[in-house]
Amino acid sequence: MNDKITLAHGAGGKLSQKLMRDVILPAFDNEILRELHDGAVLDRLEGRLVFTTDSYVAKPIFFAGGDIGKLAITGTINDLAMSGAMPKYISVGLILEEGFELETLKKILESMSKAAKEAGVPIVTGDTKVVGHGQCDGIFINTAGVGEMIEGVNITVKNVLPTMKILINGTIGDHATAIIAGRHGLTLPDSVTSDCAPLHDLVRAMLEAEPGIVMMRDPTRGGLASTLNEIAQAANVGIMLDENKLPIRNEVKGVCQLLGFDVLELANEGKVLAVVPMGSVARVLSAMRKHKLGRQAAVIGDVVREPRGKVGLRTVIGTTRAVDMPVGVIVPRIC
Repeated sequence: MNDKITLAHGAGGKLSQKLMRDVILPAFDNEILRELHDGAVLDRLEGRLVFTTDSYVAKPIFFAGGDIGKLAITGTINDLAMSGAMPKYISVGLILEEGFELETLKKILESMSKAAKEAGVPIVTGDTKVVGHGQCDGIFINTAGVGEMIEGVNITVKNVLPTMKILINGTIGDHATAIIAGRHGLTLPDSVTSDCAPLHDLVRAMLEAEPGIVMMRDPTRGGLASTLNEIAQAANVGIMLDENKLPIRNEVKGVCQLLGFDVLELANEGKVLAVVPMGSVARVLSAMRKHKLGRQAAVIGDVVREPRGKVGLRTVIGTTRAVDMPVGVIVPRIC
């Protein structure tokens, strides 16, 4: 096989078959995928199902703490988990640019396979297309995921009410900072890596501790600013954050100060924001801190009555400032 992707690899002929047989299938091999049919027959699914889809266009494709492949798998898992569902199956669509290095593709597929196997979620179907040189930046990945809702859980923004608390499982802005560093050649300490991680086990622990968690979201593009504004607007409530309680690495603060970024607008890939009734906070926080992905969990804010549809921040100097929805994209191609 050629050491680079060619247009013939996407033409459906012998090279397409060889790419599937020698590269893709060995990476993702399982009984369902082995059928190599146009669709996957899914069994052992019960109750309410959750379906999600997403696309990944990260640049650079390899960064501290992950790569576009790991990002695609964990991001799909997390989208299901935020709905209160445990992931069961994933599909993968690959858009490859003519001339893309085959060894690079293998590394990405290995990363995806590792992430999927560690999470216990098989990749059961997919597709590969090849476009001409210059028509795609190396590789784009599309995924879809199917999950089963945890019984008794009702995650909906309609249940968000004043007096509830806002929790997060750890430091913010790590993923975007790792991407920025990789893109611009910045040298950062080894402690600053992407937080890219599957959150379904953490979410399960949280919901076992308190099935009455009313809302969960992963603050990816647009960071906490976008996600919390969306919640505040949809629930017609206010949200007030406390700057003193926000878990932020000093190195991330330094990058934000250097480049003029607001850490609240930076993307995360391993964080869950949870809206929790006041009486349940201690139970949920305890469950989060017992999990490896929640050891730095904290209460970072409150749901308030006014101003409705707005997010504010109590600053370290005692003032209050508005946290607006970002207007543009401060860091494009982040996930």
